[in-house]
Amino acid sequence: MLDINLIREDPEVVRTSMRVRQMDPAPVDAVLALDSERRVLLAQSEKLKAERNAVSKEIGRAKDSAGREARIEAMRSVGDQIAVLDDQLREVDGKLHEAISIIPNIPDPSVPVGPDEHGNVVIRTVGEPRTFDFTPRPHWELGVDLGIINFDQGVKITGSRFYVLSGAGARLQRAIIAFFLDLHIRQGYREQYTPFMVKSETLFGSGQLPKFRDNLYKDHEEDLWMVPTAEVPLTGLHMDEILDEARLPLRYTAYTPCFRREKMSAGRDVRGIKRGHQFDKVEMYIYAKPEESQAEHARMLADAEETCRALGLTYRVVQQCTGDLSFASHITYDLEVWAPGVGEWLEVSSVSNVGDFQARRANIKYRPADGGRTRYLHTLNGSGLGMPRTLIAVMENYQTKEGSIQVPEVLSPWMGGIDRISIP
Repeated sequence: MLDINLIREDPEVVRTSMRVRQMDPAPVDAVLALDSERRVLLAQSEKLKAERNAVSKEIGRAKDSAGREARIEAMRSVGDQIAVLDDQLREVDGKLHEAISIIPNIPDPSVPVGPDEHGNVVIRTVGEPRTFDFTPRPHWELGVDLGIINFDQGVKITGSRFYVLSGAGARLQRAIIAFFLDLHIRQGYREQYTPFMVKSETLFGSGQLPKFRDNLYKDHEEDLWMVPTAEVPLTGLHMDEILDEARLPLRYTAYTPCFRREKMSAGRDVRGIKRGHQFDKVEMYIYAKPEESQAEHARMLADAEETCRALGLTYRVVQQCTGDLSFASHITYDLEVWAPGVGEWLEVSSVSNVGDFQARRANIKYRPADGGRTRYLHTLNGSGLGMPRTLIAVMENYQTKEGSIQVPEVLSPWMGGIDRISIP
């Protein structure tokens, strides 16, 4: 959430931010109007309360009982006016909070301006795509022939965009997840096992509500939502807390299944397992002091890149343009890995510095060591890496002419001696 003072004092900066994000800046005007109305009501209420306090003191000193009663009666009317104003103020406060909550974060000045993902900029490519002496096959053929992906069972059990991983396929995905978690622990992150369902307040704090309400899954009886990413519960860990400066930075990693309706991607990537309503992801998350968040962002990006290199995957670093930035992001770099079977770069991680945007929404501050005023900290998040696209890349890059899949050496500790997935 943006600082109301920023919107109030420099609204054109916020309007420009929304325009380069391809959004209508009208919400800025709504915030300004509500803020003005709120300040008028607040001034009127405070004036009447001050008057009531002054008269109350006079009443306490008054000797004349008739005069005292007259003043008490007059103050009843003032009290009624104050009650009305306070009710109006609460209503306007609610509307103002709601209006601010739908305004996205302001992009960093270094973010390239562009309309959508086509305006993203490739920063660097690491490695060369593998060469094959045969035509590499897509994962949806490999997986079915090897008996490790079953699309029909997924549809039968649940519906479209669901599938079943079986045998060595399920084990391979679990191995990748375990490898990521262990690697991140060695990189200095502390593993968390968080709930897979959260309250509305937690989703609001992370920036998922109210904007992405239609893309989330909700319990129809209770205020519980399935997590769309571990970023949400990791934001919630310190919601409404004041942390000591000495504890920062805090670096966390967590695995969760993720659930999204994928309404915005209807009709896209309908073949294979690239895009579904349920997927797995290992997340990195950092709480940092504002002056250290840029360095932490570079560190997190390097940590995510290490996962790609360890798996032997060719990848590229892509900076998101303004039109592709997520709602909460200040600056984001994507990692895309090459998948030769589908013949495309697959995004497996988005590494973002969110600034104080989530901290303001979730009310997370830190107390400086010098005893100064509490400050909002910065939060950062990144996938390390996301499934099933990492699984797709491993399957397609490590396929053989015979139709089997070699298991990357780094995954051996979790594969129980399986070094090759072959046709049964």
